[in-house]
Amino acid sequence: MNWFISPRQLSSLGVLGMNQRNIEYISRHNERRLFPLVDDKLQTKELAEAAGLQVPRLLGVIRYQHQVREIAEVLHSQEAFCIKPSKGSGGKGILVIHDHDDNQYFKPNNQALSLVDIKRHTSNILAGLYSLGGQPDKAIIEDLIHFDEQFIRYSYEGVPDIRIIVFRGFPVMAMMRLSTAASDGKANLHQGAVGVGIDIATGEASHAVQFDRPVTEHPDTDMPLADIRILDWHRLLYMAARCYEMSGLGYLGVDIVLDARHGPMLLELNARPGLAIQIANSQGLKGRLQTIIAIDDLSMTVADRVSFVETRFA
Repeated sequence: MNWFISPRQLSSLGVLGMNQRNIEYISRHNERRLFPLVDDKLQTKELAEAAGLQVPRLLGVIRYQHQVREIAEVLHSQEAFCIKPSKGSGGKGILVIHDHDDNQYFKPNNQALSLVDIKRHTSNILAGLYSLGGQPDKAIIEDLIHFDEQFIRYSYEGVPDIRIIVFRGFPVMAMMRLSTAASDGKANLHQGAVGVGIDIATGEASHAVQFDRPVTEHPDTDMPLADIRILDWHRLLYMAARCYEMSGLGYLGVDIVLDARHGPMLLELNARPGLAIQIANSQGLKGRLQTIIAIDDLSMTVADRVSFVETRFA
């Protein structure tokens, strides 16, 4: 697909634009009062746990500046951990530590940080440096996610995640985001991560891009991206579909990670998921969204909706 064409041509190809996404899908299907449930990662985690969904283990929450002084007590017994802003977006402010000796804390690239560095970063999170709108925030400390062996060579320093767009409870499009040296080990497409389109019916790779341009191999590991196949894909679709009832949001992005010890875990939800997933899949969203709108049966269960997707979008 040639992406350097006019907006009218893109629309005719079924590509969903930002204005249409905002007006026809986000505004119409997502009640504003529900946004805090997904904009705040701590609330999302609590919501998911209440619904019985697996999430990364919470090690601690830093809510006030005076608590930063005691952070070493929280981190002392943790071999590896992640500190992130509760209201952050786009991977900003996430600090991953894979090892430490109480004096030095090592990032995945083996860069060493001091306890002072850790405290400064946590303090910046609380001040709202990374949060939506710069509002005061909380620092979440989570257990580090461990690489699933099947993807250990498909990502550079960071753990890959899977984004699934869910509309009215139906998973409609998916991609895997693979961190790179360019993205500083973060699964953020705008920073240079690789986006791999995932066939929604099978869990197999269909297309891949970096910086919106097609790629066939991971730029740092040279692994062929077409070989990616997510095992137990049906289980991930089921988890994503359940987030519709859990959140009450009709149009959302569901981010899932595959942990070597615990399997699929819900990482976060997004009430305003981006549109780059269409580039990763080399396919527009509009046709699938319109297919879901045409469904009149409101009694379909989660299993029914997943089965519909696996059949209709095969």
